[in-house]
Amino acid sequence: MPLDPPGRTDEPSRSGLPRVLLVAAVAVVALAVGGVLVARAQHLGPFELGPQETNPFAERPQYADPDSRTAQAARQAEADGRAEEAAAFAELVEVPQGIWLTPEERPPGDVGGYVQSVVTAADEAGRVPLLVVYGIPDRDCTGGYSSGGLDAETYVPWVQEIATAASGYDAAVVLEPDALASAVDCDRRAERVDLLARAVDVLVEAGVTTYIDGGHSGWVAPRQVAALLREVGVADVRGFATNVSNYQTDPAEVAYAEEVSELVGGAHYVVDSGRNGVGSGDEWCNPPGQSLGQRPGYVDDGTGLDAFLWIKPPGESDGECNGGPPAGEFWPQRAGELLAAR
Repeated sequence: MPLDPPGRTDEPSRSGLPRVLLVAAVAVVALAVGGVLVARAQHLGPFELGPQETNPFAERPQYADPDSRTAQAARQAEADGRAEEAAAFAELVEVPQGIWLTPEERPPGDVGGYVQSVVTAADEAGRVPLLVVYGIPDRDCTGGYSSGGLDAETYVPWVQEIATAASGYDAAVVLEPDALASAVDCDRRAERVDLLARAVDVLVEAGVTTYIDGGHSGWVAPRQVAALLREVGVADVRGFATNVSNYQTDPAEVAYAEEVSELVGGAHYVVDSGRNGVGSGDEWCNPPGQSLGQRPGYVDDGTGLDAFLWIKPPGESDGECNGGPPAGEFWPQRAGELLAAR
């Protein structure tokens, strides 16, 4: 059975009113109580909402990167004459997924040009790209397979380069998967909070819609995560992300995220549903027997949930475990298994 085509839930909000009328009504009420809505960016008019106040995935469809590792694998399979595998991978390519930015692949001085090329291509296609910023110092400090990152002196300038390139475009950022949750385990709270707070400031100043990673329902307790999110400035951005690269079920994640959201004043959130069709077991690194989850799409149900997203590209490895290649590399065997199990 082919994957459902990536799409959007273009339906009225829960009130039954079209979205444009709802926005206009909010503006009228604001004026009636004696205030003109203040635009956060200079190019916004007095009645428009800034990037942190709107759901970016409701405004535009999400961008599918034609040069992703999955796309490269599909082209290679076709060139090698593996027609069935090429067709399967090409099907996966059409589903929008996160575009990960690491200093190992996109170092300072290079990352800005790359981001510029992505946001320009997405804008020309009328779509919104999802950028995943993943370069915090001592990344994956819990002993996983994605160690690395920048040093403290170069980290914020690197994020600034990303923010500058994305400024003025409809783009969304997931900021540093695992960084806050692992800070509890690695005793790196002070440094992580400082660096992430500065990264948040940079992204907000550039007007880039941002979701700070908030772990997942099987890791750190909601109150601990909420405290960390408040410290790094979640109130200044769109919200937070959960289940990035993990396998927790949608119901578990939504319940977890709703609790966190309430603790941080009602922030919005997104859930990674790329590989959670079966749910989490005892293993987190390339666990066998998994399935693709709900396809990406925005949500308008009256909760804090903005969208289900495939933040971690499902076909990419978690690391050199259970027979996988290095973290982030496309793994044809596992991609095929996920497709077959959907």
